[in-house]
Amino acid sequence: MVEEKESRGKTTQEPEPIEAEEEHSTIDYDLDDGNGLTDTEDDEEEDTDEDSLADDSSVALLPIEEIVRNLRELLNAESPKRKEVDEYKNQFYRSLRNETESQKQVFLSNGGEEIDFVGKESEIYTEGKELIRKIKEKRADILAKEEAEKEKNVARKLAIIEQVKVLTETQGQEDFNKIYQEFKLLQQEWNVIKLVPQERVNELWKSYQRYVEKFYDLVRINNEFREYDFKKNLEIKTELCEAAERLNDEPDVVSAFHQLQNLHQEWREVGPVSRKDREEIWTRFKEASTQINKKYQVHFEQLREKENENLELKTALCEKLEAIDYSALKSVKDWNNKVKEVLEIQTQWRQIGFVPRKWNTKIYKRYRAACDFFFRSKNEFYKSLRGEMEENLKKKIALCERAEALKESQDWKNTTREMIDIQKEWKTIGIVPHKYVDSIWKRFISACDYFFEQKKSHTSSQHEQEQKNLEEKRAIIGKINQLDTAVGKEKALTELRELMEQWHEVGHVPYKMKDRIYKEFYEAAEAQFDKLNIDKEERKLEAYKSAISDMAKSDNSRGQLFREREKLVRQYERIKNELQTYENNIGFLSVSSKKGNHLLDDMNQKVDRLKSELVLLEKKIRTIEEEL
Repeated sequence: MVEEKESRGKTTQEPEPIEAEEEHSTIDYDLDDGNGLTDTEDDEEEDTDEDSLADDSSVALLPIEEIVRNLRELLNAESPKRKEVDEYKNQFYRSLRNETESQKQVFLSNGGEEIDFVGKESEIYTEGKELIRKIKEKRADILAKEEAEKEKNVARKLAIIEQVKVLTETQGQEDFNKIYQEFKLLQQEWNVIKLVPQERVNELWKSYQRYVEKFYDLVRINNEFREYDFKKNLEIKTELCEAAERLNDEPDVVSAFHQLQNLHQEWREVGPVSRKDREEIWTRFKEASTQINKKYQVHFEQLREKENENLELKTALCEKLEAIDYSALKSVKDWNNKVKEVLEIQTQWRQIGFVPRKWNTKIYKRYRAACDFFFRSKNEFYKSLRGEMEENLKKKIALCERAEALKESQDWKNTTREMIDIQKEWKTIGIVPHKYVDSIWKRFISACDYFFEQKKSHTSSQHEQEQKNLEEKRAIIGKINQLDTAVGKEKALTELRELMEQWHEVGHVPYKMKDRIYKEFYEAAEAQFDKLNIDKEERKLEAYKSAISDMAKSDNSRGQLFREREKLVRQYERIKNELQTYENNIGFLSVSSKKGNHLLDDMNQKVDRLKSELVLLEKKIRTIEEEL
């Protein structure tokens, strides 16, 4: 009647006695609502789903030293219990996972890529794994010995049953006291024998109980012995009934069921009661047991349902892993993206609880095989890239050398551009061998950071100087606006030119203020030129001098000034040739003709204008030559 169940942690409902066959009535000793629920420890050793164990965080995590110490004690124990072993397995793998995650975070914070992370196992974790392996072997050895002992006990219990049967058949043939003493010794020996195969418990107990009750019912024994035994047995069974009834108030259903199993074991070890009390006392015990069994059944049906849901979820994750199209993973980027997906699947797996025990090993092996295949394929892909990674390393070393050669440069504009180009090129280069990832990156970023820190420091001081220049130019504009033209044209013009010269001698201002401050300067100067009645040609020359002065302060000023001079010279030659043409044409015109007079006047005006332009160009060229 004992039935093995799948669910983790379930207990065995003890088989109930079958009343001895009697002429008039038979008591049904089977529980109607027990449903064959079991509570035996599933001693079959199996592969450990480390991910599932690692997520059982219902208790505080012990230090790894204490966990390993407890594992050592379990290994040295005579018979380590599965519950304790699982408890410290859970603690160990949670600690191992936390340690691995800490190493990964340090690795990532130092610039490493998650795909390249390989955990380093310390000695204490290596010892812990070895202890768990040895405990597993020890338990397997103990269980094997227990199985052999169980088979021997079955043979011995069958022999006891046969001896009790013989005693029931020797009634009246021997001295009763001797027969009774033999019977009691057989009972004692039966109770001492505990371990038998679970599937034989009910069968052996029913057969034994049948002949024990026959002995009491059929053998003609001394009434004093008989009544005394019946009375004591009734008292004990009454206490067991009361204990079973109290269990209905126990809030912990599993604990109540465990306690009930102990009561059933005690019930088996108690002898029979008088015929008139048998059915009543058994019915009372049976009804109390049924209440506990119903609660326990509901509890484990819910657990079984949850475990089945977990099995479906884990099966779906396995299918997702197995469905990966490896032919589509052709680049490092493809593999990086897929690794992130697989790591997410592993995270989901760890968040799912237990599955039915009979599926635990199968589903875990399937999941582990799919993960191992994926990461083995990833490693093979990276091995195939070894030559390419070595070439990438050479390219990155070359970029490091370029950056290091430039880091002391103070040509901020051009070097900044080149540094940015180097950084862009770095990003286009693929992966390098794992052992060089950190060192090559640190070398490169150190050179880049050094340059940009120096530039930042320089730019900060330059900005302060530009602000001072802006204030100084504003002060000059104020002086131009307040220029006293009453002192005379020549003196006022001299002062104005000096102020304009001072303006041009002041350095750069903040770039965003350059146009605005120049406009203020130009408008102030123009206003003073108007007051002094300075003609436009002279103003143009003054404005041009200002522009040339600014140009002389710019980067690559000498080259710009040469190009400006060449442009003016070409313009001067062109106008000079045009002037020569007009002067030659004037000689052909008839001074007596009206038409000739009109054309002559027009040409003379153009000649005058061209001569003025030549004079201005000569002054501009001299201005440039003075700057050069």
